[in-house]
Amino acid sequence: MKFLIVVLLGAVLVEGLVRVPLTKHKSMREALREKGVEMPYQDPATKYMADEFAGSNSMYINNYADSTYYGAVSIGTPPQTFQVLFDTGSSNLWVDSALCNTQACSVHTKFYPQQSSTYSHNGQTVYIPYGAGSLYGVFGYDTVSVAGIVVPHQEIGLSTSEPTQPFASAKFDGILGLAYPRISSGGETPVFDNMMSDNLLQSNIFAFYLSRGGAQGSELTLGDVDNNRYQGSIYWTPVTSESYWQIGIQGFQINGRSTGVCSQGCQAIVDTGTSTLTAPGHYIGEIMQSIGAQRSQYGQYMVACSSVNNLPTLSFVISGVALPLPPSAYIAQHYQNGYQYCSVNIGPTYLPSQSGQPLWIFGDVFLREYYSVYDRTNNRVGFATAA
Repeated sequence: MKFLIVVLLGAVLVEGLVRVPLTKHKSMREALREKGVEMPYQDPATKYMADEFAGSNSMYINNYADSTYYGAVSIGTPPQTFQVLFDTGSSNLWVDSALCNTQACSVHTKFYPQQSSTYSHNGQTVYIPYGAGSLYGVFGYDTVSVAGIVVPHQEIGLSTSEPTQPFASAKFDGILGLAYPRISSGGETPVFDNMMSDNLLQSNIFAFYLSRGGAQGSELTLGDVDNNRYQGSIYWTPVTSESYWQIGIQGFQINGRSTGVCSQGCQAIVDTGTSTLTAPGHYIGEIMQSIGAQRSQYGQYMVACSSVNNLPTLSFVISGVALPLPPSAYIAQHYQNGYQYCSVNIGPTYLPSQSGQPLWIFGDVFLREYYSVYDRTNNRVGFATAA
């Protein structure tokens, strides 16, 4: 079999499969914590309150303090390159711009509209509430290229004002949302939807591989799945709400034993823009008790590092298949000032899903264990054991 390989912006196109390299970095929360700044806890599910701003030019981005993975895109003619967070938990594209003079913008690569011959705008503004401040911007239109896939006249949010914290600690210059258009602020058509409508993809699918153990090598693939990034079969489950990548959970197990958690059903949002695994608040006590975790003064749940190998495996039953999460996945080991400590990367959320069922967030803690596939043609999510 012959393979056509084209290198574009650090990506590789192989027979319709486009690979976008992703870089892993400490989350903004982690970077601030090392500087002695402790951000207050914000319920990650606040990010999903899209209905409050439906039809407006506003959107939530409350949990981007916990984001870690980003990759390159280019905007404009000639192209200007940016590192963006590829986020399945939102739908808009926005980047830092020359229209912004705050400190948070000054430490990032800015988009200069006047330097692009294909840029246009209509004066529409965007407002993005954040727990530590608010991000303001304007909408413009320009050519966007993701791994050589060129989308003309893509609507883009350009920041005009950003809060110093936590954005000054971010390593990315913006966010590219990959959720459904229903939750897009200001009616902006998401980048992936434009790719679909322009028939730029072999299949209307994208997939994430997130590397483990602090290693690099993470990837977003567009147009197909990368068979080298997973083992065994892909297990599919339907999307339950075509807004976020939301799925149903039939049960929750601890060391293979069923619990009462989710016995009446739960929902989960699969979100690459959240670094943790988040559990419904009224279940968090039971889960932490089974782990043997204690809560610290900063609200983190901690365990003795010597006990990690003996902690239970947590499993989620999704479309009849149990997907296990070993303690090595949900425990984070830290080293600071010569001292080692271990935290549980599971936090609470107190907001229910739109259906009223308890809500989980499958962030990077879960997605490092499972290659995740997002199928817009069939409105389903697939999980396979990561290679």
